Amino acid sequence: MLEKSERPWGHYEVLQEGATYKVKSIHVLAGKRLSYQRHSKRSEHWYITDGSGEVTLDGKIHHVARGSVIEIPQGSLHRISNTGQVELIFIEVQTGTYFGEDDIERIEDDFGR
Repeated sequence: MLEKSERPWGHYEVLQEGATYKVKSIHVLAGKRLSYQRHSKRSEHWYITDGSGEVTLDGKIHHVARGSVIEIPQGSLHRISNTGQVELIFIEVQTGTYFGEDDIERIEDDFGR
């Protein structure tokens, strides 16, 4: 593990990174959701490994569970919500030119960030 960061919705761990990619394991607590956001310098590929929830992608809701895959193009508005009773876990593969946490434009956030 390269980095672990606690968040109000759960936590993430950076598993691997290189010049053109970053891989994270993201853990969302039951009843929590990430901010509705977009990135200008990266796209994301999410693979759900445990739990269930809803992904909002450019205003459209997709129900997800173990085995679901979601593609998030660069610049698309997105969020994931844990609608289940157990932790929602997914692997996020980022590709692009920059992977810093400051490449997040939050449109709506439950935690006032």
